[in-house]
Amino acid sequence: MSLATTYPTRHSIEARIGNTPLIELRHVTQRLPQGVRVFAKAEHLNPGGSVKDRPALAMILEAERSGRLRAGKTILDASSGNTGIAYGMIAAERGYDVALCLPRNASAERKHILRAYGVEILETSPTEGTDGAQILARQLAEEFPDKYVYLDQYNNQANWRSHYETTGKEIWEQTAGTISHFVTGLGTTGTFTGVSRRLREYNPSIRTIGVQPDSPLHGIEGLKHMATAHVPGIYDASLADEQLAVDSESALLMHQRLAKEEGLFVGPSSGANVFAALEVARELSSGSVVVTILCDGGERYISQRYR
Repeated sequence: MSLATTYPTRHSIEARIGNTPLIELRHVTQRLPQGVRVFAKAEHLNPGGSVKDRPALAMILEAERSGRLRAGKTILDASSGNTGIAYGMIAAERGYDVALCLPRNASAERKHILRAYGVEILETSPTEGTDGAQILARQLAEEFPDKYVYLDQYNNQANWRSHYETTGKEIWEQTAGTISHFVTGLGTTGTFTGVSRRLREYNPSIRTIGVQPDSPLHGIEGLKHMATAHVPGIYDASLADEQLAVDSESALLMHQRLAKEEGLFVGPSSGANVFAALEVARELSSGSVVVTILCDGGERYISQRYR
C-alpha cells in the first residue's frame, strides 16, 4: 500500500506533514556560475520542526497496519533527537507512550522539547553517538518485548519509502522536472535513499550526492561519518554518484550565514547540506538546478552555538 494513500486527510497535526516549500537561495549563491540555481527544501517547516516528521509518521502507520503497535505498547527507538520529537508529537495525538535512546550530548533544546511531548529519555554515551543509542534500544526491545515496539529507523524500510512517496515526488513537481542534482546529508540515510530512488525513476541522468562529516569526531548532529559508524541497513550506496565530506566549521559557518543572509534559521546539518550543494554548483554550467534539504530549525541548537 502506498504511503501517499495512507497519509491522514482529517484535520490534524499529521495532515500538516509534508508539502513543504522549495526555497531558492539568492544570496549565498551570488558567486556561482551564471544560470546555476540552488534550491532548499524547507523541511524545518513541518509541524514537528524537522524532516523526520515524514518517516516517523510512516513508521508508526506501518507498525499499526502490521499489528505490532497497538494500545498499551510503547514506541521505542534510537535517535539524535529529531525523530524522537516527531514520534512524541504523533504519539501524543494517537495515544502512545514513547521511549527514546539518545546520546547524552544531544542539545538541551531537543531534550526540553522531547520532555514537553512526554517522551522518556534514556541517555547513552556521547562518545558512541547514535550507534550507542541503537545498542541500548535493541537491548531493551529484546529484554521487554511485551512493553516496547522498536521501530528501528536505521533499518526500517518505511523510513526511505516515506521520502520516495512524498519528498522525492514533491521536489520533482516543484522544480517542474528541471532538477539536475540532489545533495543531502547521510544520517539514517532515509532521505537520501528515498528521494534518490524516486528522482532516478523520473530521470536517470539526475546526479545524487551524499554528504557526511569529514571525521568521526565532528559537530554536525544528525549526520554520520560512514567509514567509522554503523551503516544503516536501509542505505543503498549504489545510489550515490559522489560523496562529499564537510568539516564542522564550514557547516556551522553556513548555518550562521543562512540566518543572516537568507533569513533561514536552520540547524548545522542544514548548513552542511547547503555548503555541499554550493560546492557542487560551482562546477556546473548554466541551466543546472541543485536541490538540497533544510533538515531542522536552528532554535534547537541555541545553547550550543550562541553562547
